[in-house]
Amino acid sequence: MKVLVIGSGGREHSICWKIGQSSLVDQVFCAPGNGGIAQDAVCVDITATDIASLISYVKKNNISLSVVGPEAPLVDGIVDAFESEGLKVFGPTKAAAALEGSKAFAKNIMKESLIPTAAFGIFNDHKKASQFIKDSQNPVVVKADGLAAGKGVIVASTKEEALCAIDDIMLKKAFGDAGAKVVLEKRLAGEEASFIAITDGSHIIPMASSQDHKRAFDNDEGPNTGGMGAYSPAPVVDSQIHGRVMDEVLYPLIAGLKKKGIIYKGFIYAGIMIDEKKPSVLEFNVRLGDPETQPLLMRLKGDMVPVLMEVANGGSIKTMTLEWHDDPSICVVIASGGYPGNYEKGKPISGLDEAGKIDGVKVFHAGTKKQDGKIVTSGGRVLGVTACGIDIENAIKKAYEATSKISFDGSFYRKDIGKKALER
Repeated sequence: MKVLVIGSGGREHSICWKIGQSSLVDQVFCAPGNGGIAQDAVCVDITATDIASLISYVKKNNISLSVVGPEAPLVDGIVDAFESEGLKVFGPTKAAAALEGSKAFAKNIMKESLIPTAAFGIFNDHKKASQFIKDSQNPVVVKADGLAAGKGVIVASTKEEALCAIDDIMLKKAFGDAGAKVVLEKRLAGEEASFIAITDGSHIIPMASSQDHKRAFDNDEGPNTGGMGAYSPAPVVDSQIHGRVMDEVLYPLIAGLKKKGIIYKGFIYAGIMIDEKKPSVLEFNVRLGDPETQPLLMRLKGDMVPVLMEVANGGSIKTMTLEWHDDPSICVVIASGGYPGNYEKGKPISGLDEAGKIDGVKVFHAGTKKQDGKIVTSGGRVLGVTACGIDIENAIKKAYEATSKISFDGSFYRKDIGKKALER
C-alpha cells in the first residue's frame, strides 16, 4: 500500500520513518516534506493546508491511507473533505479538532465533563479581561483562543506581565485573529508531562509517556516555543497517574464529545500538570506532539500502521495494542538564532552525516530544505537529534554527542533536556 503523510516538520519526519518500516507499506509520500524527509519518503510539493490539491494527488496516485500531522489542516476540516470523497484518512474531524482550534471550546468541554483543570474565565472584551487579572488572587496564565503555532500561551509571574500579555494579544494582535478571544486561568504548580493516545471514538490505546520542554532556554527560562526537546518515558507518569489520566481525563473527554454528537477519532494529546499525584489538564492537542513524537516513535516496537488503518476504516481498536522498548529516548531540538522570534533562513548545515553514524541516533529534520545540493535551514526549529540508550543517562549522552557534531550559523539548543528524568 501507499501512505501519504501530510506536514513538513520533525513530527512528520519521524512518522514517515516509522511508517516506512511497515511490511504493509510499499511507498511513503510526504506533502510537502522537507530536506531530511526526502531521505525517508517521496516529497510532494503541496502544502498541508491545500486540501483540494491533496485530494487530487491522493486520487491520482492511489494512496491507501493519509495521515495528517499538523493541527492547522485538521482545524480546517481536511478529514471531513477526504472522507466526503471516500478517501481513507487518519485524524479527527473539524468538529473534534476544535479541541485545539479553540481553547475556550476545550475548557468548556472539560468543565462539562468534570475533567480536572485550572479555574478559568473566557473573554472577548479587553477591559473585562484586564479587570479579571486585577481581581485575581493567583498568578494567571494567558492563552490566545485560536491556533498560534504553540506560542499563544504566556505563563505570567506577575499581574503586570499578564496585563502586558493581553495588550499584546487583544490590542496589538500579536497572534492575529487567534487572539480575538482569550482564556485566562489560574497558574498550576507541579511537573508537566505529555500523555498521547490513539482512539477510535470509543476505545483508547495509550502511547508511552513523554515530557516536552517548552521554554527556549535552560532551566525553563525564556519565551514559550513549539518545544525545544523531549524524552520518553516520563518518570513522573507512574502507574497511578497513568490510570487516573485514562479514567479521569481521556475516557470522560471521548464521552463528553460523543454527547455533543462528535465522534473523536485519531491521536489525542493531553498536556497535564502533575502535583501531589493529581493530574490536571493544561491543554488538549488533536495530533501527535512535536518534539514528543520523535522519542516516542524511536521507542515504538513493531508496526502502528494496522492501528491507523483500523481507525481510518471506522473499525474498533478494542483488541489492539502498541508495545514499547524499555530503553528510554531523548530528542534535542537545534533551533535558529532568534527563535521563537525572528530568525534568518538559508544557513548551510554541517555535521549531519557524522551525527547520524552514532549508534542509536536518528536526526529528524524539522525546518530544513535542499538548496544547490546542500541541506540548509528553513525554519525556527531546524533539527530534532534523537537517541535511544540503555538508560536515560546513556540516551542523553548519545543525543548531546550527536548534537555537538552539527552546526550552522546562529544555532542554539538547550543543554538540560532530560535533566528532570535524571533527578527522579
